[in-house]
Amino acid sequence: MREFDVFRRSFLKNSAFGLAATAIPAASIAAAAAPSATSDSLRADGLFNVRHHGAAGDGKALDTRAIQSAIDAAAAAGGGVVLFPAGNYLSFSLRLKSFVHLHLDQGATLIAADSPLPGDSTGYNGGAYDAAEPNTAWNAYQDYGHNHWHNSLLWAEDIHDFSITGQGLIWGRGLSNGRGRKGDGAPFIAEQPGVGNKAIALRNCHNLLLRDFSILKAGHFGILLTGVDNVTIDNLKIDTDRDGMDIDCCQNVRVTNCTVNSPWDDGICPKSSYALGYARPTRNLTISNCFVTGAYQLGSVLDGSFRKFADTDRVPRTGRIKCGTESNGGFLNITIANCVFEGCQGYAFESVDGALLEDVTITNTTMRDLVTGPIFLRLGSRLRGPEGKTQVGTLRRILISNLVCHNAPARFGSIFTGIPNSSIEDVKLSDIYIEPAGGVSAAVPDLPEAENQYPDPNRFGETPSYGFYLRHLRHLEMSHVELAPMLPDSRPAFSLVEVDRADFFAITAPRANGNVFSLNNVTDLRIGWSRAAEDITLANVSSRKL
Repeated sequence: MREFDVFRRSFLKNSAFGLAATAIPAASIAAAAAPSATSDSLRADGLFNVRHHGAAGDGKALDTRAIQSAIDAAAAAGGGVVLFPAGNYLSFSLRLKSFVHLHLDQGATLIAADSPLPGDSTGYNGGAYDAAEPNTAWNAYQDYGHNHWHNSLLWAEDIHDFSITGQGLIWGRGLSNGRGRKGDGAPFIAEQPGVGNKAIALRNCHNLLLRDFSILKAGHFGILLTGVDNVTIDNLKIDTDRDGMDIDCCQNVRVTNCTVNSPWDDGICPKSSYALGYARPTRNLTISNCFVTGAYQLGSVLDGSFRKFADTDRVPRTGRIKCGTESNGGFLNITIANCVFEGCQGYAFESVDGALLEDVTITNTTMRDLVTGPIFLRLGSRLRGPEGKTQVGTLRRILISNLVCHNAPARFGSIFTGIPNSSIEDVKLSDIYIEPAGGVSAAVPDLPEAENQYPDPNRFGETPSYGFYLRHLRHLEMSHVELAPMLPDSRPAFSLVEVDRADFFAITAPRANGNVFSLNNVTDLRIGWSRAAEDITLANVSSRKL
């Protein structure tokens, strides 16, 4: 525990939060923390102290039964607050209940106990995580982690009106990240019975509040919400080795003021999988005032040191906001505002499993030191879903404004691509300023269609344009867009392939070699009032450079 104690002291030293941020009166917390007068007096003013139920809080004794006892007592009383005073609480799976509020006090850490290793029948102190529930009918349509919820540190199913708050920490020390090995290199398989692989996993719930706490090293998911409605996630700090939060088949969700460092996977990731056994959209989602990154070493965002990876470290630096890849049910009415990206991939919006991805607005984004292009829009035909029920979806009505990006990668521009006979539709970009790294001196071949492949921007390879690669689109508008490569680049700024009705207004880009626009099978094109090219209207062009 020595390394954890050092981390916790640093974490507390650098935290600037106090009890004023919570709705729990300090007097009530003090009363709950006081010793009980009798064995059946285990609460004060609706607060249930886990220590009164037998939790040691020393980081050595297993506190699972004591914590679950406090949760059950609060539920039996009709609701209440389960209080974790300062201390280190070691636990396996805990089942949340309706009308129960978990409060992690400043200095409180809930620690995921070590899972059993291959060949072991039990884990730490003879314990193990709850078994992954059967979901075999739908296993083929999404990753293992998406198909199970019970094998988690905190989980619930079919409950409502509950919350987790406080300035404490959830440390998924003993959780598997689903990739076969623990942080120390030991074999660690998520599918093995008794192994936990998520910090918080919720299925078919409603009326949820998550606020103010931090999550460190959270397994496959820091937070997995599947079919959870009426959700507020506010002021969380997540520093982890896979996904920060996945919002899957959920409706009426607000994610605000969160920091997510997830170098090895996605930061904030709406999905619409088939894990519920039917296609359900993620709908009415707002993400605002969030910082996502893949640039920092694990734990260094929480302890305030912000240690960046070296350029030689082989880390994917994913860390982005992405809708997909699982996309059976769709994404409807999505708003993203006032977000910051650093040292990670850019936005990704993917409909490849039959989803209707419609009505998205993005505004006020700053980006720096990306590893893929700032924006990725993909309509594809992977169609991972029940045969006969899954067909190509839609990707349309996407509005993006007020985006600035410094040091976009040299190899990758933004990619917007549908597939033959299925176009992305109605995309508008305005007030965009991008500084690509530039410096590519050779021509790059056209991108593969890869219609049924996994949709990630870096899997297409180097783009033939440094700014935007646009293929299989209908109704595109760009206005007040500037591309300013940091080094001269021989590729065009814009590549258009199979595009119908595109308007470019007030576009700025270097006119080196007269090669700003590359046009192939483009109809109804207008360029006006632009420094990048002369005003022109083209009804139909098979191949041309401008």
